[in-house]
Amino acid sequence: MRQRSRGRGLPGPRGLGRTLAGLAALCAVVALPGQALAADGYAPYAFDTAAEPVKGAASTADAPALTAGSTYKDSIGPKGKLYYRLDLDAKSNAYVSAVAVPKNGSKVGIGDDLKVSVLDRSSSSCDSGDSVGFGSADFARPISTYAARTIEEGSSSCQEAGTYYVLVERSTAATSAPEDWALEIRFQSEPGLKAAGPTAAPEIWPSTSPAPPSGGPQKRHGGTGFNDATGLSTGEWRDEIRPGQSLFYRVPVDWGQQVFSDLDLHSAAGAKSGFVGSAVSFDLYNPARGFVQDASSMSYDGKQKTAAMDPLPPVAYENRFNSSSGEGDMQLAGWYYLRVTLSPKVGTTFGDKPYGLTLRVSVKGDKRQGPAYAGAAGDFGVSEDDRDAAASGQSGPEAAQSSTMQIVAAAGIGTGTVLVLGLGAWTLLARRRTGAEPVPAPVPAPQQGYGPPPASW
Repeated sequence: MRQRSRGRGLPGPRGLGRTLAGLAALCAVVALPGQALAADGYAPYAFDTAAEPVKGAASTADAPALTAGSTYKDSIGPKGKLYYRLDLDAKSNAYVSAVAVPKNGSKVGIGDDLKVSVLDRSSSSCDSGDSVGFGSADFARPISTYAARTIEEGSSSCQEAGTYYVLVERSTAATSAPEDWALEIRFQSEPGLKAAGPTAAPEIWPSTSPAPPSGGPQKRHGGTGFNDATGLSTGEWRDEIRPGQSLFYRVPVDWGQQVFSDLDLHSAAGAKSGFVGSAVSFDLYNPARGFVQDASSMSYDGKQKTAAMDPLPPVAYENRFNSSSGEGDMQLAGWYYLRVTLSPKVGTTFGDKPYGLTLRVSVKGDKRQGPAYAGAAGDFGVSEDDRDAAASGQSGPEAAQSSTMQIVAAAGIGTGTVLVLGLGAWTLLARRRTGAEPVPAPVPAPQQGYGPPPASW
């Protein structure tokens, strides 16, 4: 950061003091919080450290307001219904996601689901969203879904500015644990378009899976949630996972690009005979944390097994007009997320220990021009910094801290230069004013410490 005097002359002692104070503020970088291990030997889900506590209401009358760009933390009980309020304009699209986090080891089943809806003031659904659950992979893990209010040419519902409501609902099977689930709620805004664009989804797109990435596997350990998901670029990535553990990864996918992914669960050393159906839950989520698809049909007998995502279309704004599940969710550029969870039954059948995991990720296609947004894309785009973060394996907080440190380093170098030059010039001017008589060096500011102050005070 360069400091300019803009014709006001060199700083006096007070100006230097302000410069020192500014540098001190820049150097106040908060360290990333550590994750304490749970009793089962791995870290719990990492909620956004900036998430605001909120309490969803049982009625729209008391619904708390959500702010675009913010993340919230709440909880929902069995068969719970929670309302939140949105204040929307008539230009932007709104996405609200909810991540449900059951306790590790909680009993869940096919009848357990989470659903998000956006409603207008007449309780008509703008988007009922998709309900997500556990299916045949009936073990506890984070699940996420979303709903949206979108501005569409020719549509007559949910297009006006005003108050809208988000409804988060939970269904609970009679045989499941009647425990509260923690909730992480995020409200993201997508700017409208400067001019109307195509309203039909592409019908033809490359559907052939690419050859596996070359170069051999590299080690990279997954995060515990969306917020600390580990960055991945095209490549083969080696990790370890414990029974019951969930690992999160993130991949930047730009407009016009496709993402392909598969995984190997490696053989269990010294495994005895046994069988676990639906041993792995392998899910893909879009930048709005909306569920895209899964590859959770893997069974495991102690020998190496593999699971792969189905081919998906290139990311395009028009995909939102595709009614096909999964393909219609490839509508936003940005960070796509992979979540892998290993069934606890693998531990009881083959041993409670780490199991080898290999992820293969390929991002194919040239970057294309994105939609003509009437404002900043926010979360819905890919920058060079994002690609660098993916290549180096950084999570969101790590990438933010790295950027902050670079700014602080640049500011420190620039400010340090200014301080040295400023002190020299200040001394020279003072000498000229006193007829070149020696001028004592400026007395440093008193330092807080123990013991009596020095005599010079």
